[in-house]
Amino acid sequence: MKQYIKNKLAILALIAVIASFTSCQKELLDPIPQTVLSDASAFSSPDRILQQVFGVYSQVKNGNFLGGRSIVYNDVRGEDWVNVTGNGVTAVGVWNFTLISTDNQVESQWSAAYSAINRANVLLQGLDANSTVIPASTANRYRGEARFCRAISNFYLLNFYGRRPFNADAGASAGIPLRTSAATGSSGAALARSTVSQVYNSILDDLNYAETNLPLTYAGTSDSNVVRAHKNAAIAMKSRVYMHMNRWSDVITEANKIVSTAAPFQAATGVPHKLNTAFLTTFRTYNTTESIFSLPMTNLNSPGTQNGLALYHNAEFALNPTGIFADAAWKTTDARRALVVNTVAPFRYSKFNDDLNNYVPIIRYSEVMLNLAEAIARTSTTTVDARAVALLNAVRQRSDATTTFAPTTNTDLINAILNERRIEFLGEGIRSLDIMRQNIAFPGKGSLAAVAPTTVQYVWPIPASELLYNSLMTQNN
Repeated sequence: MKQYIKNKLAILALIAVIASFTSCQKELLDPIPQTVLSDASAFSSPDRILQQVFGVYSQVKNGNFLGGRSIVYNDVRGEDWVNVTGNGVTAVGVWNFTLISTDNQVESQWSAAYSAINRANVLLQGLDANSTVIPASTANRYRGEARFCRAISNFYLLNFYGRRPFNADAGASAGIPLRTSAATGSSGAALARSTVSQVYNSILDDLNYAETNLPLTYAGTSDSNVVRAHKNAAIAMKSRVYMHMNRWSDVITEANKIVSTAAPFQAATGVPHKLNTAFLTTFRTYNTTESIFSLPMTNLNSPGTQNGLALYHNAEFALNPTGIFADAAWKTTDARRALVVNTVAPFRYSKFNDDLNNYVPIIRYSEVMLNLAEAIARTSTTTVDARAVALLNAVRQRSDATTTFAPTTNTDLINAILNERRIEFLGEGIRSLDIMRQNIAFPGKGSLAAVAPTTVQYVWPIPASELLYNSLMTQNN
């Protein structure tokens, strides 16, 4: 694959784009000029090493990856959106499950994600080779950030390109190539796919390391506690990963680290995560304690044309009139429903009101709360657990005080939680993940039929370029 056969100098030169992290600019020196970057200079001082750390984040927030399109793709594959424009450039093929291996979306997302992984690997290798430049504790913290970024990159890659969800066959299907070494030439291009189970185990290994070595909080501006990985961010991501493996007791263990036993729910250590009083605050203020990990965008450093979230929700796509929008349980009294624009179709959604100048939410505290509630419900064999219901009600009543859930069975509770996730995370790329972790069909929408998990359309094709440059790669079929 082309991305892998670039030499290290070309890879490191890209790090000059770290100015994207405007919230942490005072922590950075001026970026090193591209023409003078070298393996030696890139790790020659504490400040330059810090720039390499921010360089990893800068690639994770690429507009073709988690800075925009990956979030959109995971959303529009679900049943709650309809395509309005028919524009092949802006995800119509994603929406109607007609992607082929040469499509730009397939190629660009794969390349951007593996570039982020390679940036993390370059940092890890550079820290090992320059062990005397910064204190060991600082180096381990930076390793934690790199491995956190590598973990979330592998997680999203796996859920697009892995042949089957974990719960289809306990992770036995073909996953993705696990690249754990920095690409310095063509010798490492050929790498076979690891199984889905092996990829998840690698993700968890990275996140466990991150939890151990990341700081509880960052000093200075609160932005750092949103745009940089910390202990609670690693814990939160582990709760999501375990959800995809049906390891419910592990979900509970992780979520309990940052969710109190009773309302008002809040993290007792590290960043004091809790729900914002008003739902919309999260999407207008950006750096509140509800946001566990987000990717910052500005007008001067945006996700790029046709990559921003607001474009898709306010132009390319609209809410499906027969999707969650039509659910009677989503009342007009709900503050989240007030974000629906237009009284007749096409129904737009204004959660993101600026296409370029916002923070992209990767994981929020409300998700951890609902992860915990669902895990408790799925492990309860008798009565409905009061804490699980309280967690669900806390999320709902933040936006709609007129609703109180009182399910009489665990099945009813689980269904209510799944429905709440569709409302709470509408536009945030969670719906497809929830469908796939259950190994259920993508529901039909409009004239499109349902897509069963056994079909090849259920997952994305491996890019044609990867098959060309990686002799050990196999296509999804």
